[in-house]
Parts: sequence; C-alpha cells; structure tokens
Amino acid sequence: MDNHDIKYFLYARRSVEKKDGEEKIISVESQLKEMRELGKREGLKIIKTFEETKSAKYPGRPVFGEMIKRIQKGEAQGIICFKIDRLARNPLDEGTVKYLLRERIIKHIRASDRSWFPEDNALIASVEFGVADQFSRDLGKHVKRGIRVKLEKGDRPGVAPLGYKNSKLRLKGEETVLVDEERFPLVRKIFDFLLSGKYSALAIWKIATNDWLLRNRRGGKIARSQVYNILSNPYYYGMFEWPVGSGTWYKGNHTPMITEEEYDVVQYLLGRKGQPRPKTHIFAYTGLMKCGQCGASITASEKWKHQRNGNVHHYIYYHCTRRVSPGCTQIAVTEKALEKEILDFLSRIEIPPEFHEWAIEELKIRHEREKKDRNSVLHNQQLAYDKVISDLDMILELRMAKELTAEDYAVKKAKLEKDKLTLKKNLDTVDERVDQWLEKAEEFYSLAETARAEFQAGDLEKRKSIFAKLGSHHLLRDKILTIQTEKPVLVIERSANEVRRIHERLEPTKNVADKEQLKKLYSKNLTLCAGEDSNLHGIAPTCPSSMHGYQLRHPRVSIL
Repeated sequence: MDNHDIKYFLYARRSVEKKDGEEKIISVESQLKEMRELGKREGLKIIKTFEETKSAKYPGRPVFGEMIKRIQKGEAQGIICFKIDRLARNPLDEGTVKYLLRERIIKHIRASDRSWFPEDNALIASVEFGVADQFSRDLGKHVKRGIRVKLEKGDRPGVAPLGYKNSKLRLKGEETVLVDEERFPLVRKIFDFLLSGKYSALAIWKIATNDWLLRNRRGGKIARSQVYNILSNPYYYGMFEWPVGSGTWYKGNHTPMITEEEYDVVQYLLGRKGQPRPKTHIFAYTGLMKCGQCGASITASEKWKHQRNGNVHHYIYYHCTRRVSPGCTQIAVTEKALEKEILDFLSRIEIPPEFHEWAIEELKIRHEREKKDRNSVLHNQQLAYDKVISDLDMILELRMAKELTAEDYAVKKAKLEKDKLTLKKNLDTVDERVDQWLEKAEEFYSLAETARAEFQAGDLEKRKSIFAKLGSHHLLRDKILTIQTEKPVLVIERSANEVRRIHERLEPTKNVADKEQLKKLYSKNLTLCAGEDSNLHGIAPTCPSSMHGYQLRHPRVSIL
C-alpha cells in the first residue's frame, strides 16, 4: 500500500504525571520525538498531533475521543503511535479501533515495532490488544494490593496534609510521611491559638498568613477554609479514614501533632463535631455496668465547660440509658468518682507478692495430687463409655431379633447416644479440666497483686481491661458502684484482709529468712488454709486449694 497518500494523526499518551524515580518510563515528549523521526524517515504525512496524560484502563479519554471523531469525519486515515497499547487498554476503545480498521476508515496504524493494516489477521490485533488490556487489569490489582499494604502499615495514600511532607526516598521499612520542619510548628500554633480560647479561626487565619507568613507548598497563602480543614482533620492526632466516607479507619505511623483530647476540645470550640472519626474505645467502662434500679445498660457522655478566662474543662458522666424504664430516676456519676470506687475495690483485694508466691506454691502441690488421681478417673470414665457402646450393640441385636419395637428402639438409642456423647466429651477434656483451675487461680492472684498499680498508671485500654476482668454485670445505683465479680476474687478479698493483719504484726520483709517466716505464718493460719479437702466440704473458702472449687468445681466432682 502506498502510505504517502494517507493523512496521519500522531497520538501520544502517558497514564500518569511523571514522578520522582520514574525516569525509565518513556515520557510523552520522548514518544513524540521518536514517532516524528519515524514519520519523517518513512515519508508519512502528519497533519495533527494529539497528546494527553490519562490512563486507558477505562473509556472516556477526551483527546482520544476527539481524534476518533475526526478520523470518522475523514480528516485522517492513519494513526502513528509509539505502541499499540497507547491507543487502547480497555475492550470498548479496542473495539472502536479494530472496527475502524476493519471498515478501512483507518487504513494504517504505524507503531514503533510494526504496522497494522485492514487486511491483516484480526486475531493478531486481538492478541496485542488483549495483552494490553490484561496488563492494565493486573496493574490495577497490584496497585490495590499495594494500597492495602500501605494502609495496614499506617501509610495514608495521597499528598500529606500541611505540616507534613511525603518522603521522596520511599525506602522499604521507612516512614513515607515526614514532619515538615518549616510548617509543622506553625500548624501546631494554629491549634494552640484556638485551644487558648482567645482567638477565632478567622483571626488565626489572618495571623498565620500575615504575621507567621505560613504558606502552602507552592508558596501561596493558605485559604481561610484550609484553616478549618486543618482544625477538623483527625490526621493531626494520628488517625485517618480511607477511602474518605467509607467508615474504615487506620492508625497512622506518622508523628501526631496533637492529642485526641486536644482534638475533641478544638471541635467543641469550633461548635461542630468535625469530620467523622472512629468511635471505638472512647469511654472506658461502657458495656460493663447495668443500672441498679431498672436493669438498663449504663452509657456515657461528654460535657465541656468553657470559662470566661479561656479555660476549658472536660467531664465524662456515666448514666442509665433509660431504655428499659424511661422514668428511671438514677442520676449520672462522673468518671473520676467511678474510678475512685474501682480503686477502692482493687485496694481491698490487693495482696503482697510474698502471699502470691506462697499461695501458688500450695496450689501446685495440690495440683500434683489431683493429677495422680486422673488415671483412676479415666479408668472409671472408660468403663462407663464401653458400657454404653455395649448397650447400643445389645439393643440393635434385640431390634434385629424383633424383640424390641421400632418405637422402643428409637427411645433407648437416643438416650444411649446422648450418654455416649457426654462420656466422650468428659474423656477428651479430663486433662484440660485438671489443669485449667490452676491457670485460673494464677490469673486471679496476679490480678490481685498488680491490678491497683496498673489501673492507676494505665491508659484507657488498660483500665478497661482490668475492670472487665472483675466482671461484666456490675451495678450502678445512687452513684454507688457494686462490683459483681467472680467468687474467686471474693475469696482473695477475704484472704487479703487476713494477710494484711499478719503483715501489720511484722516488720517489712528484708531478706529470704523473713519471707520464709511469713510463709510459715500463712500455713499455720486457720483462715487462710483450713485443710486440703476444704473445697469438698464447704469449710474455709479462703484456702488456696478451694479456688478451683468456686470457679470450675473440684475435678473429681465435675467428672463423676
């Protein structure tokens, strides 16, 4: 074919703007230069150049669409492009190009590696376009997977907010959002000025732009709306939502500029709630208490008091939801008062490490004795299980001999099958039950020794965890918290009272000899230990060996 009579459009495309580190990806300018040289060598008449920066994964490229319309009008009959995938990476655009080529509206497509003509095998073109389409689809999957990995690491996609900057190195294992040393302290001052209560957001914007000379990354003045966006952006206290509006939140790995408490105060001063943000773990003790009057759940709410001198006070109140009884008369109690009552209870069950150590040693001695008994327990259980299997065989034989009716057989079989399942479960779990009570006792003694100190020094999550270990159905009535805990904790409370009396009569323990003396006093104390079998007869519940009697029942009792 004589290509000298064909008019050509030159088309160059790049998916995205060139970024740092992407020099190897051919640019639009490089495509244009190379294809103009090719057209000149082959004597191809280029009447117009089309170029755009847009992905071909989806239809709708405006420049490509304009070029196709002009080809359909007959302005040109050929296309010059660097690669065939520059024209299409989606089925719709691919079909358009293939149709125009088949109908000879496009008479020649010249790429850097080969030419395409109407009479060529359509299968080859389909393969080429298919490869480009599949590459685009795979690329999309890789990009999405990469974004998920970034999110899980705490990296927010996109441009970092003002006060931060995106790392250009993007080294593996390194943070991708860095503190902008120039703007970070100025943005922090925006929060500080609002938190002082002396400035409005509008006044701060004027000060920031005129006095502090705060500028955006392009060197221009920040807009007034940007100050409001900054003040209501949870990113500055360490959280971000992605995608925006999805309700899915992530904890960023960047350096927070403010605390969550400061963010809450800022939203109050702005007179709005700010952008949506995660609501989990805001209140430490919700979900663990019931109203002592009507039985409804206890919820919590925040109150802010803004004084004339600029001070802002934050309060958290716990109160009945009144969903069971709208007329419930219980009044709210502050979180500080609630925590004081929790600390008082933790003080009552607190035990010294010497008693903790002695109690666990005593329990381990009894535990070893219990383990020796399990062989006889297993033997008895196995005999009972074998008996059930034998009975099942027997009734089957009776049924086959027609000595049992179908109804009687069904009733007897159902009962034996139920017994079989129960015995099998006991056989499978006997070792677990023998060991479990010791682990549970160790857990409760550790709680009693360290809970008060950890509660005082812990964060919101730690305090909630300790309170939850005490139980989940505590009662709040008339501003008084009644802790409904498990019986082993009550056993420890009674033990703690006796231990304190013993320690009050002695000097503080200074060496190993003193600790051994304490252990002897513990062992001789009738309240602390009234006998190895006290848990079986209900005598002296403060004996360490009775811990499992309350929580799991004695192994021999529970199995037989």
